[in-house]
Amino acid sequence: MDCSLLRSLINRYCAGEENWVDSRTIYIGHREPPSGTDAYIPQRYPDNRIVSSKYTFWNFVPKNLFEQFRRIANFYFLIIFLVQLIIDTPTSPITSGLPLFFVITVTAVKQGYEDWLRHKADNAVNQCPVHIIQHGKVVRKQSRRLRVGDIVLVKEDETFPCDLIFLSSSREDGTCFVTTASLDGESSHKTYYAVQDTKAFHTEQEVDTINATIECEQPQSDLYKFVGRINIYQDRDEPIARPLGSENLLLRGATLKNTEHIFAVVIYTGMETKMALNYQSKSQKRSAVEKSMNTYLIVYLCILISKAVINTVMKYVWQSDPNRDEPFYNHKTDSERQRNMLLKVITDFLAFMVLFNYIIPVSMYVTVEMQKFLGSYFITWDDDMFDSELGEGALVNTSDLNEELGQIEYVFTDKTGTLTENNMEFIECCVDGHVYVADAICNGQILTGTVGMDMIDSSPGAGGKEREELFFRALCLCHTVQVKEEESVDGIKKGLQPCGKSSSVYISSSPDEVALVEGMKRLGFTYLRLKDNHMEILNRDDDIERFELMEVLSFDSVRRRMSVIVKSSTGEYYLFCKGADSSIFPRVIQGKVDQVRARVEHNAVEGLRTLCVAYKTLAQEEYESVCKQINTAKLALQDRDKKLAEAFDFIERDLILLGATAVEDRLQDKAADTIESLHKAGMKVWVLTGDKMETAAATCYACKLFHRNTEILELTTKRTEEQSLHDVLFDLSKTVLRHCGSLTRDTVSGLSHDVPDYGLIIDGATLSAVMKPTEESSSGNYKEIFLEICRNCSAVLCCRMAPLQKAQIVKMIKTSKEHPITLAIGDGANDVSMILEAHVGIGIMGKEGRQAARNSDYAIPKFKHLKKMLLVHGHYYYIRISELVQYFFYKNVCFIFPQFLYQFFCGFSQQPLYDTAYLTLYNISFTSLPILLYSLIEQHVNMDILKRDPSLYRDIAKNSLLRWRIFIYWTLLGVFDAVVFFFGAYFLFDNTTFTSNGQMFGNWTFGTLVFTVLVFTVTLKLALDTQYWTWINHFVIWGSLLFYVIFSLLWGGIIWPFLNYQRMYYVFMQMLSSGPAWLGIILLITISLIPDMLKKVICRQLWPTSAERIQNALKQSKRVNVSEFSPLSTVKTSKSKSSEHRNPQPTRSGRLSKKMMCTHWGGNDYCTFNSFFSFSESPHNSSASYSDRGSGLETSV
Repeated sequence: MDCSLLRSLINRYCAGEENWVDSRTIYIGHREPPSGTDAYIPQRYPDNRIVSSKYTFWNFVPKNLFEQFRRIANFYFLIIFLVQLIIDTPTSPITSGLPLFFVITVTAVKQGYEDWLRHKADNAVNQCPVHIIQHGKVVRKQSRRLRVGDIVLVKEDETFPCDLIFLSSSREDGTCFVTTASLDGESSHKTYYAVQDTKAFHTEQEVDTINATIECEQPQSDLYKFVGRINIYQDRDEPIARPLGSENLLLRGATLKNTEHIFAVVIYTGMETKMALNYQSKSQKRSAVEKSMNTYLIVYLCILISKAVINTVMKYVWQSDPNRDEPFYNHKTDSERQRNMLLKVITDFLAFMVLFNYIIPVSMYVTVEMQKFLGSYFITWDDDMFDSELGEGALVNTSDLNEELGQIEYVFTDKTGTLTENNMEFIECCVDGHVYVADAICNGQILTGTVGMDMIDSSPGAGGKEREELFFRALCLCHTVQVKEEESVDGIKKGLQPCGKSSSVYISSSPDEVALVEGMKRLGFTYLRLKDNHMEILNRDDDIERFELMEVLSFDSVRRRMSVIVKSSTGEYYLFCKGADSSIFPRVIQGKVDQVRARVEHNAVEGLRTLCVAYKTLAQEEYESVCKQINTAKLALQDRDKKLAEAFDFIERDLILLGATAVEDRLQDKAADTIESLHKAGMKVWVLTGDKMETAAATCYACKLFHRNTEILELTTKRTEEQSLHDVLFDLSKTVLRHCGSLTRDTVSGLSHDVPDYGLIIDGATLSAVMKPTEESSSGNYKEIFLEICRNCSAVLCCRMAPLQKAQIVKMIKTSKEHPITLAIGDGANDVSMILEAHVGIGIMGKEGRQAARNSDYAIPKFKHLKKMLLVHGHYYYIRISELVQYFFYKNVCFIFPQFLYQFFCGFSQQPLYDTAYLTLYNISFTSLPILLYSLIEQHVNMDILKRDPSLYRDIAKNSLLRWRIFIYWTLLGVFDAVVFFFGAYFLFDNTTFTSNGQMFGNWTFGTLVFTVLVFTVTLKLALDTQYWTWINHFVIWGSLLFYVIFSLLWGGIIWPFLNYQRMYYVFMQMLSSGPAWLGIILLITISLIPDMLKKVICRQLWPTSAERIQNALKQSKRVNVSEFSPLSTVKTSKSKSSEHRNPQPTRSGRLSKKMMCTHWGGNDYCTFNSFFSFSESPHNSSASYSDRGSGLETSV
C-alpha cells in the first residue's frame, strides 16, 4: 500500500501544517536531478487527450436513458407503461410505450449525433502531429501521446498542444508573440518571456542538455494566474531558482506569431490544461415558461388522479347492485369472487390512470425543445444583427432561454466596450496645471476650443520644461505596448505612420495604452521599441534615449495602477506610476495636486477617461532593497499574489505628481436609442462600471439613461462621510416615496409625468457597506431600504464596481421579493460573473476579448442589437411558446375528457372510446406539425412595428400569457369543447341514426365521430389564432387534416394481416356514408368554435391589447384601400379621433401617442394612433401550447 498519500493527509490535517500547498514537481526532459538533491519520484499525470464528448460507445444507452428518465414526464409515462405490462388494463401497452419510445428515440438520436460530432472534433485534435525533443533529435508524434515533462518544438503559426513553460526562442531577446483568440478572443499580440537561464539554448542538442525541475501549482482554471519556480542544476551544488509566472506560461489553444520557433516543456496535459478546465458547464438556467409548464403539469396530474379516483368510486357504487355486478350473462368465477377487495380497488384505480393518462402531454417537451432549437436559428440568420466590421453576427450559446428574452425587467450593462466603443482617442494631458492638446500642434494651428490652453511650444516656466518632458517620458515608458513592423502583423493593430519615419504599429491588449503612447508621439516623444531589455525613445530633438527596464509592476483591478522601474543612461533609477486618480492621489506627497485634480474632475464631467501620472527617484541601495523584496515575493509558491501586492504597496509610496491624461471612449452607434427603447418597453436599465462617478455619469447622460430633468440621488462615499449611512438611506427613501407613497415604479409606469423621474448613483464602497451585515439592529434593513429606493428610480448607475460586486447586485435584484427577470450584458472578462448570475447573459464581441461572449447565453456584435433581440425576437419567442404550451394542454383536455364522460355510459368498465391507432397518433401525427410550425413563424404584429413602438413589450411582461387566469380559460374551453363533442354525438346517436342500408352505428363509430370532430376543431382553433399566414401554414394545417382522413380511410378500408383483430374495418367509411354524420360533424365543429370566437371579438372591442389595436388599425387601413404612399390620417376610427381630443398631450405613463409606420408603405407618411398604442391591463389572450402524443389500443368490454 502506498503510504505517501496517507502521510500527506496526516501532515495536512493533523500536524498543524496550515499553509500546506498542493503542488507538482516536473522533471524537464524526464532527466533525473543530480545526486544529492531531492529523490526522483516519478509522478503519474493524465495523457494529452481532450475529451469534450459526454458518452462512450459502452455507456451511451444506460447513461442517456438515465438522464432522460430524470425528466418527470418521461418517468411518469414509463410507470404507466410498466403498469400496463403488469396488470390487465383497458388499453394496450403499445399506446403508452410507442409514444414514449418515439420521444426517447428522437432525443437519444439528437444527443447521440451531437456527441458523435464532439468525438469527431476530439479525434481531430488528439491526432494532430506535434514535435518533441528526444536524445537531441526532433521526433514527431500524435498530440494525445504527449507527457508532462516532454520538451516540445513549436513553429510559427502553430497552436500550442498543451500548457507549456517557455524555455527558449529563435528571437535573441528570448521573447515570443502569441495570440489567444481561441481562449479569450483577444487577437492582439501578447509578449511572453523565456526563463532567463534557458533562453540561450537555441538548438535541439542544447535544449536536451537542460537539467532542471519545475515546481508549480496544481491545475486550476484561471487563464491569467500561474505560480511556479524552476530549479536549474548546473555545475554548482545548489540549483539556481527562478520565478515562473503567467508571462512564462503558454496556454493550449493559443497560437505562436511572428516568431520562427520556440522550445517549451509540458506542464499540464489533456483535461488538466487551463482551456479544458474552462470547458466546465455553466449552471443550468430555467426560463419562467418552463417553470409554468412544470406547474401546469402538476395541476393536470392532480386532475388525472381525481378522475381515476372518481371513476373507481363510481364503479363500485355502480356494482353495488348485484344485477349489475354479476349479470346473468356474465357470472364470475370462484377466483374472482375470492379476490382481495383492496387489490381489486388498486388494480381498478391504476387501470383508470392508464385510461386517462393521455391528459399529460409527454410530447410537449419534445416539441418545446424542437421549437427552441429551430427557433434559435432566426437569431443567427438575422442580417440586421450582423456586423460588417467584425464579419460576425449574433450567436446562440443556449436555446433554452429564447422566450426569456421577452420577459426582461432589469437590464444590467457594463459601460466601457458595451455602451462605448472601447476605441480610445487621446484628447489632452495636463502637466502641473498646463493643458496640452496634441491635435493643435499636429495641424500647425490652434483649433477651435483650444484657445486659452498652453501649447507644447509655450514654456510653462522655469523648471516646467523639465517636468513636462519627464511626464512625456513617463507615458512612453510606463506601459506594456509592443512595436511591430506593419507588414509582419496580423490581427487587430493600430497604425502609427510617422511623417517620413519607419512604418510600424503599436499593439497592446489595452486600447488605453495605445492611445496614450500615440498621443505622446503626436506631442513629440515617440516610443520606438524594447530591445535587449532596453526601452528606446525618440525625443523632440530626434535623439534616441535608452532606459533599461528593471521591473514591471503589473496592473491589476485591485490596485488600479501599474508601475515600471527603469534605469537611465546616466545611472539614475526612476519609478513611473500611472493609474486611477483614486489610487494615485493618496500616494502623492508632492506636486500640484489641486490644479491636476480640478482638471481631472473637469474631464470626468465631460465623459473622458482620466489617468494620473506620478514618479519618484530611487537610490542604488533603495532599488536593491526593492528588487530583493519583489524577487522574494515572485519566488513564493504560496500566497504569491498577496506577497506581491504587499511589495507593490510598499514600493508605490511617496510619489511626486506629474500630471494627468484624458482619453475619449466614444459612445457606440445607437446606444442612446437602444436605452431609450428599453425604458419605453418598461425595462429598468442599470449601468455597472469600474469608472469614476463623473465619467460614468457623463456617459449616462449622453446615452439618455439620465435625462436633464432626472433628479439625481447620490449614495456615495462622499455623502456618507458627511452623514451616517443610516441617515442617508432614510433621507433618500423619504424623497422617492414622498410623491408615490407605497406605490413603486413597477406599479406606476416609469414614464409618468405625475411621478418624478429619479436616477440613483452609488459607488462600490457604499454598496459594500449596504450589503455588509452588521450587528446593529437598525442596520438590518439597509438592503431592503436600498432596494425600495432602487425600485422607485427609473435608472441606476453603479460606479467603482469590482467584478464580484456586479454579480452581487444582479443577485440582489434577482432574489428580491418580486423575483424580476434580469439580463446582464458586457464585453470583458470582468463582466463574466454578472453574465453568469443573471437569468439571461449576453456577451458583446468586443475588444476586451471573447470571455464574455463565451460565457454568455447569447452573443451580439454591438449593444444596439440588443433592441431587436428583446423587442422583436424576445417578443415573438414568448408569444409563440406561450401559445404552444396552452394549446397543448387544451387539445389534450379535448382529447381525454370525452373518455371520462364515456365511462358514465359504459358502466365504468374502462372501455376505451377511441381506437388504438387514434390514441397513439393523436399527438404524434394528427395535431403535432401545425402547432410546431405556428411556434416557429407566427408574427401577430409586424417586426418593424415592434421596433418602432417598444411599449408593445409591456403586453407580455411578467409572464402575462401564462397566468393562472388564462390557463384556467384554456382548460375550461377544452372541457366545453369536449362536452360538445361527446354529447353532440351522443344525442345524434340517441335518435338511432341509421345508414342507408339500415345498419345502426356502433360504439367504435361513435368514438370515431367524436375523434373526427376533435381533430378538426383543435386544428381549426389554431388556424383562427394564426395571424401570419404563409403557404407553409396552409400546407401544414390543411395537410394534417387531409392526412387524418386518408389514414382513417386506409386504416379502416384494408384488412391488415399483422393485426389479430380489426375493430375499425369499414367504420370510417360507414360513418362518412351517412348524411346526418356529415351534418353532425359540421355542426359540432361550429358550436365548439363559436364561444372562443365570440370571446375574442368582444375582448378586441372592449379590452383590446396594444397589439390588437394595431391589428385592427391595419385591417381598417386595408378596407379603405390605403395606397402605398398615402398617409393614414383618413382611416382613423372615430374612437381614436375622440381619444386624440381627450388626450392631446402624450403622457409617459398611460396611453402614449406614438407614430406608427407600416412596413409595406414606400413613403415616410404616417398617422398617429392614440388608443392603438395604449398600455392595457389585460394581457393578450393568444397563447400557445403543444403536446405529445397519447396513444392507444383499446380493449372491448
